[in-house]
Amino acid sequence: MAFFERGEVSLHYEIHGDGFPILLFAPGGLRSAIPFWRSAEWDPIEALSPHFRVIAMDQRNAGRSRGPVSAGDGWHTYTEDHLALLDHLGVEKTHLMGGCIGGPYCFGVIERAPERVASAVLQQSIGNDGTNRESFFGIFDGWADEMKAALPSVSDDAWASFRANMFDRDFVYNVSRDFVDACETPLLVLMGNDPYHPGVISRDIADLAPNARLVERWKDPEADGTVSTVREFLREHTPG
Repeated sequence: MAFFERGEVSLHYEIHGDGFPILLFAPGGLRSAIPFWRSAEWDPIEALSPHFRVIAMDQRNAGRSRGPVSAGDGWHTYTEDHLALLDHLGVEKTHLMGGCIGGPYCFGVIERAPERVASAVLQQSIGNDGTNRESFFGIFDGWADEMKAALPSVSDDAWASFRANMFDRDFVYNVSRDFVDACETPLLVLMGNDPYHPGVISRDIADLAPNARLVERWKDPEADGTVSTVREFLREHTPG
């Protein structure tokens, strides 16, 4: 069990396999943590670690990771964690893979440090399709209610500000359509198809990004060839 300590933040992570790295951002909303991969449609830790150095992590205040909360927190807070963990591990360049909330997490790293990202796999990214904003507010509030006992000094106003910074936004929340339109990073977009992972968001990402490929069928991994599709995409974009 490994932890990276950064000020008041403690990030739990695991490393599996060898080779070129891939940093995973698990599904699970604000509870994004390693165990969610084990119950997902397929487990990239198991599937990719024979071929890559797979780095899996619990996001702050999820799983075994912990950190403070302030009114100024938002997507940039998580991006800082992600880049700090890569620095700690001596990773100069990596693939990324994000499920659910991991889609915006991937875009956060790409926006901040595009030179450090070889490619990204976006598995049914969350996004605002114009009808689901309240659903994401509800997800945040449920998670925050669980956290408040451990963080009694955080005011209700601070929680409300944090929530707005995360989800009172459009598209994929932390980057604009203009950013994705100019994003040169190779993207493999595994399509979403429910209110939390709208298909229209996946299609918009794939239509906008100049080096994106959309995969519509992937949730039956054996029938759909999901693992080989992802593995070959990563191999194609592995430097050297």
